[in-house]
Amino acid sequence: MARSSEKCIVDHAVIFDLDGTLIDLPIDYSKLFEEFSKIMKTPIAHPITRAISKLDSHVKGEVFKVWDKAELAVLKNITPRTEGVTLYKQFSPKPKALVTMQGKAFVRNVLEPLDLRFDFIFTRENSLDRVKQLKLAAQKLHVQFQNVLFVGNTEDDKLAAEKVGCQYRGVKS
Repeated sequence: MARSSEKCIVDHAVIFDLDGTLIDLPIDYSKLFEEFSKIMKTPIAHPITRAISKLDSHVKGEVFKVWDKAELAVLKNITPRTEGVTLYKQFSPKPKALVTMQGKAFVRNVLEPLDLRFDFIFTRENSLDRVKQLKLAAQKLHVQFQNVLFVGNTEDDKLAAEKVGCQYRGVKS
């Protein structure tokens, strides 16, 4: 079971979420989801990531293009999250991975200016399922889940950590 203690003990590796944890990404998601709905030709079902994962590759590609465009449009307006960046610096000597529902194009453009570096990065193109992203990251980091701290900001992040059995540290939204 995931631990949500303020004093997490990390033996081997840390996995970070991006939006809401390390940065604030000012996207109008209701407008973006309306665009998704038009592309998908159906009302948006929640969770959105599950709905998108069920799409055929062509429609999913169209959704990802719109999503990439929306993220890149606000690139200059992102702000770092103090608590998340402080934790990043605290654990900087540890092996690190990033799991995010943002796209590769956005991630490439946001990490370097903020001086954030990860051994492995898993984006929505790798998986739209946070549990699967955590599993991929732990596998690449060559660590058992009990030796991983996952730093996120949502209840879904916490639930994913519990599901795989890693430590969890929530960043206040």
